[in-house]
Amino acid sequence: MEPGGPVPFFTGCLPVVICDGRRCKLIVKMKLVNYRIPLLFLIGACSSKKDHTRAVIKDITVSLYASANVKAKDQYTVLSTVPGIIKQINIGPGDLVKTGDILFVLESREAELNAANARQALDFTTSNSRVNSERVQEAMYQVQTAKEKYQLDSANYYRQKNLWEQNIGTRLDFDQRHLAFTTSKINYNEAVASLAQLKKQLENDLQLSKINYSISKKRQTDYLVKSDIDGKVFDAIKNKGGLITTQTPLCILGKPDHFYLEMDVDEKDITKVKLHQQVEITMDSYKGQTFLGEVSKVYPIMDERSRTFKVEAVFLNPPAKLYPNLTAEVNIVVSVNKKAILIPRSYLDKNNCVWLKGDVKKKVTTGVQDEANVQILYGLDTLETIYKPD
Repeated sequence: MEPGGPVPFFTGCLPVVICDGRRCKLIVKMKLVNYRIPLLFLIGACSSKKDHTRAVIKDITVSLYASANVKAKDQYTVLSTVPGIIKQINIGPGDLVKTGDILFVLESREAELNAANARQALDFTTSNSRVNSERVQEAMYQVQTAKEKYQLDSANYYRQKNLWEQNIGTRLDFDQRHLAFTTSKINYNEAVASLAQLKKQLENDLQLSKINYSISKKRQTDYLVKSDIDGKVFDAIKNKGGLITTQTPLCILGKPDHFYLEMDVDEKDITKVKLHQQVEITMDSYKGQTFLGEVSKVYPIMDERSRTFKVEAVFLNPPAKLYPNLTAEVNIVVSVNKKAILIPRSYLDKNNCVWLKGDVKKKVTTGVQDEANVQILYGLDTLETIYKPD
C-alpha cells in the first residue's frame, strides 16, 4: 500500500491495516460486541445448509428379499443309472424330445452277453419243466414202476392173508408177503413225492430263470438313456466315446414354454412367506423392468447347510424370452401399510433419533422399513423439519 494513501478499515474479527505515512502495520482486533452477532449468523447459516426434509404420508410395502434362478417346468438333469462309455449321442441343445426317446446309447457288450446267458438258462429250464422232458419222464417212469410193484405186492399180500385166515400156508409166507407189500407201498409213495418235488423244483427254476432274464434285459435297457418328459434339450454333453459315471450330467431337459423362479429364503423369514403372496422380480437380462409373480410352492424342509428354505414363484407377466438358470432378484410382498408416516432411512441415526433445528435430538419409535424409507410410529409429525445427521 502506498504511503499517504487511503486507509482501509475493517471491523469485527477481520484484520486491520494502519499506515502512518512511512510504514504500515497489520493488526487483528477482536471486539466482543463485534464478534457475537456474526458468529450466531454463521451457526444459523450452517444449519440452513444441512440436508433437511419433512416426513411424508404414503404407503410402504414390507417385503423380503431373495435371490432366485429361473427354472423350466419339469427341468431335470439326465443321469445314467449305470457307468459306461458313450457310444452314441442322439440329441443336441435346442432339440425337442418326446417321452421315451433314446438320448444316449452306452457301450453294452457285457450286458448283451449276460442277457444271452440268461436267455440260454431260461430255454434250458423251460425245456426241463415240460412234461415230456427227460427228467420228468424218468421220474414218471419210476412212479409207474413203483406203482405196478405196489399193486402186485398188494394183491399177493391180501391173497396170502385170506389163506392165513383159513389156516392155509405158513407164517413165514404171510410175513414175507406183508413185508413186500409194506416196502412197495413206501417206495411208491416216495416215487410220487419225488415226482411232485421235481416238478416244483423245475417250476421254481423256470420262474427264477425268467426273473434273471428280465433283469438282464432291463440292464441292457439301462445302457439306453431315455427322456422322461416331452420337452426341450437345454444343454447336452458332447464327448462321444467318453467314460461316464452315474453322477455325470448328460443333459438338461425341461418344458420349453413354461418357466418359474426358484429362490432360497432364510430361516428367520420363512414364517412370513405364504402361498399366493405377490412377488416383484427384477433381472439383469431385463434392466429397468419389473415383473410380477406370486408364490406357488413352499418346501417344508430346511437345507441344513445353508439354513434356507426353497420357495418357488410363477410369473404373472413373464418376459418375452426366458432361459433356464437366469438370475433374478425377488421381493416377496409380505404386507402393505397404508398412509404411514415415512422418513428417509439416512435421516435416522443409530439410536433411533432424528435431529431438529438447532441441533435438537429427538427420540422416535419406528415401524417397518424398506430399502429407502422407515416408518415413524411415534415422536414425529409431517410439520417438523428434520436434518440429516453427520
